[in-house]
Amino acid sequence: MTSSSLVRPVAELAAAVAGPVLGPSDPGWEQEVGGFNLAHVPTPAVVVGATGEHDVAAAVRWAAAQGMRVAVQATGHGLTGDLDDVVLVSTRRMTELAVDPVARRARVGAGVRWRAVLDAAAPHGLAPLCGSSSGVGVVGYTTGGGLGPLGRRHGFAADHVTRFGIVTADGVARTVDAGSDPDLFWAVRGGRESFGVVTWMEFGLVEQPRFHGGGIFFDGDEAPRLLHAWREWAPGLGEDTSTSVALLALPPDPALPAELRGRFVVHLRFTHLGTVAEGEALLAPMRAVAAPLLDGVGELPWAAVDAVHSDPTDPMPVWDRGAVLDTLPADAVDAVLAEAGPDSSSPLVLVELRLLGGALARPAPVPNAVAGRHGAVSLYCLGVPAGPEAAVQVPARAAALLDAVAPWTRGGLVNLAGQAAPDTVAGYWDDDTRLRLAALKRRVDPEGVFGGPVRA
Repeated sequence: MTSSSLVRPVAELAAAVAGPVLGPSDPGWEQEVGGFNLAHVPTPAVVVGATGEHDVAAAVRWAAAQGMRVAVQATGHGLTGDLDDVVLVSTRRMTELAVDPVARRARVGAGVRWRAVLDAAAPHGLAPLCGSSSGVGVVGYTTGGGLGPLGRRHGFAADHVTRFGIVTADGVARTVDAGSDPDLFWAVRGGRESFGVVTWMEFGLVEQPRFHGGGIFFDGDEAPRLLHAWREWAPGLGEDTSTSVALLALPPDPALPAELRGRFVVHLRFTHLGTVAEGEALLAPMRAVAAPLLDGVGELPWAAVDAVHSDPTDPMPVWDRGAVLDTLPADAVDAVLAEAGPDSSSPLVLVELRLLGGALARPAPVPNAVAGRHGAVSLYCLGVPAGPEAAVQVPARAAALLDAVAPWTRGGLVNLAGQAAPDTVAGYWDDDTRLRLAALKRRVDPEGVFGGPVRA
């Protein structure tokens, strides 16, 4: 459909919604379509700045009538394509938030980020099952599973969803829970945006006012000793403890501590829900491996959980991939070091190994479609494809890293799939789950209005 043939229908759409409806030449377009990942510049045919469920439903109905696909974006952290010729629904204005401290439950609009939930829950001693960065949107993170520092004790964020609102491909707004539509309730919690646009979500909170943890940075030359020590140490930790270890190539950014600027480092991440004494005793074996450049572990309120990973907060170009490993033997660590260690000349700026297991390995109390529960360790890598050479080298070296650990790999986590091919992501689910998801996709979205990881 040409842009000129869209003029009249777009005017009709604009009259039907309260939020802005913009085309590429309209003022405010770049701000409306922009997101965290600057490697992709979204080029939809139309963007709708939804203010609520009514706007989302109108946008979906309009897109279906034009024979166009629909994509949804809150923060753009999960953006992996340019969204050519689609209708982009921006949910960033949908920021309603309520916390019920008695029921230990929160309800959020589709545009809410974890920082808002953390701040609203903290006065009640409660915590959401957020991830490593509070700047990420709640809904996209949760519908993709949601792996965070509370996961080994409480499972995936999707396991705690009690109900949600969704606009399906017929343009109808529905409230879904385990009783009203158990198949859709099962599928959206793990299948992300494949079945519609989630407009609001309700989920449980846990009692967690504080933790003992943070990050410890070591010189990158210590990577072989540290990664092998972590491999032996981490599996023995209890469910109250979460950890990851990352190889980081840090820029010479003056905002970074002087000890870290422009260095290749190893970053040990640690979160313990028990006492300070317990946490210090658990961490002692890793502290003994090498002298730290910077030790940031201590007693913190849960709302300060960003301090553990210290993820970037400003938009940046990102090319990423992930995988789940069934086991992490010494040979697997050696493979990671060969491809991404201090002597590898890798352009990847982050390679992380994260401990899974515990409650992450157990079925959800109300079954859902979250992939990756079988894994022992998550591997995730990220590069910055800035410039023609990096745009080639980053994907090539990420692919080489994943090939190197392929003997121990089985599937992955949907939220950490990054630039994985659709067939690869489809393989994250076992055969029965994949077939059930595909059958539901054909039932609720027979024309393929929505993208997402599930294939019909």
